[in-house]
Amino acid sequence: MTHSHRRLSFRVACATLTAGLVATAAATGAFAQSATSNMNSLKLSGDKPIQIESDALEVHQQENKANFNGNVKVVQGTTTMRSGTMVVKYKGQGAAVTSGDAKIDTIDVADNVILNTETQQATADKGHFDMNTQIFTLDGDKVVLSEGGNVFVGCKLTVHMTTGEAKLDSCGKRVQIQLDPKSKQKP
Repeated sequence: MTHSHRRLSFRVACATLTAGLVATAAATGAFAQSATSNMNSLKLSGDKPIQIESDALEVHQQENKANFNGNVKVVQGTTTMRSGTMVVKYKGQGAAVTSGDAKIDTIDVADNVILNTETQQATADKGHFDMNTQIFTLDGDKVVLSEGGNVFVGCKLTVHMTTGEAKLDSCGKRVQIQLDPKSKQKP
């Protein structure tokens, strides 16, 4: 695996970890048509190896992008992200993706996005991670976050990676929550 793929994998894994941790933070607050929560406990780590698998990889050097197509799987530690496709766009002209010289601009995942950590799962139609703003979004007809018996349903999850703030939107409907008293966090 090249250096650029490791760096790409780390960024994707960071986004994966963020989405998975939202369910825990959200369980502490009340929800209406949208919910905002703070995830101060979010810690991202680049010390674990990352593996990316897909049926095909296309690097488009002139367009500064790499397309991972078919059964995309990204694994770091106990966190796994699966999707049908993943498109990574790089900054700058002539950035060498294969040599590790390129800096990631955005990561887009689509087609049945599933994020799993040891205790949490998030599902969505698609996801977007903007490296410049450090904002990660999951959206679709139904975004579902779950941890144990706690389930949160909306249509768009936005996570500000630098502040840890997360918001689950209803998109004109209502955010739905099912809380399991057995999974209540202890102080």
